[in-house]
Amino acid sequence: MSEVKANPIPQGKYVPAARFGQFIVTAGMTPRRNGQLIQTGRVEKDAPLEQYKDAVRQAADNALTAAENQLGEGERIARVMSMTVYVNAEDGFTAHAKIADFASDFLSEELGDASPMARVSVGVATLPGNAPVEIQLMCGVE
Repeated sequence: MSEVKANPIPQGKYVPAARFGQFIVTAGMTPRRNGQLIQTGRVEKDAPLEQYKDAVRQAADNALTAAENQLGEGERIARVMSMTVYVNAEDGFTAHAKIADFASDFLSEELGDASPMARVSVGVATLPGNAPVEIQLMCGVE
């Protein structure tokens, strides 16, 4: 953890991440930058997946930032244990795993060997603020 970034701004009565011992769980993070969604709307079945890449990476960055801000001096994220990617998918959309790959790639770039994780990608009818994605991480610390 080289640069300390501000936690994402909660949109309700919760904390961005909670820690117990060597385990950190983040809240679900949407693609907000400075409290504002950078993209809204459902993920469309016929749209190029690349048009959602920045939003997915922003949501993953927000989740990672929330987790890293729970670390103490000299600690690091040793492993992302699990990632859940919620996709605000239009009826008929089936490429949930490919949307989640954008987040997996981001975490791999940021964390290297700590990033291969168990993962779930789930299609949902809506997300807060009409966000296209929401991401939650569970991390181990050392």
